[in-house]
Amino acid sequence: MIKLFLIGAIFVMATENSKLYEIPVTSIDGKLTTMKDYAGKTLLIVNTASKCGYTPQYEGLEVLYEKYKDKGLVVLGMPCNQFGSQEPGTEAEIKKFCTLKYNIKFPMLKKADVNGPNRHPLYQFLLSNSSDKNDIQWNFEKFLIDKNGKVMARFNSKTTPESLDLINLVEKSLK
Repeated sequence: MIKLFLIGAIFVMATENSKLYEIPVTSIDGKLTTMKDYAGKTLLIVNTASKCGYTPQYEGLEVLYEKYKDKGLVVLGMPCNQFGSQEPGTEAEIKKFCTLKYNIKFPMLKKADVNGPNRHPLYQFLLSNSSDKNDIQWNFEKFLIDKNGKVMARFNSKTTPESLDLINLVEKSLK
């Protein structure tokens, strides 16, 4: 009886995590898709902004992406204008800024809300499956998702992409 319960719990977890891959997302270029495009990958999902004190983290995020992308890491940026109106531009303006200023090659999504009644379904999933279910506090919070769609960790804005805690968990998730 205990075995059945454990098997059932594992099935429920797998089902919940697989819901990640059903979430619709739109690329910064307007292409509608789902998170299924990233199934089997380790994801570092970041709410970004172009006019924030943490904006230079774009550089470290790109370095991290370039270093680990061939091993299965995808950094995924979602611009958000909810914190100090620090991402006021259009998707085209955001893409141009990221490309020219930071040479960003990792995938970027359409600008969206990460808090409130219009919270994007991706962030609904991230928060409901994280040990910290509190609202996003500021730009450049990071969620690390393992290859199976499980939220491994949440990092606040002050945690840089160069942080050893972050890098060690990324490397662990890629094994």
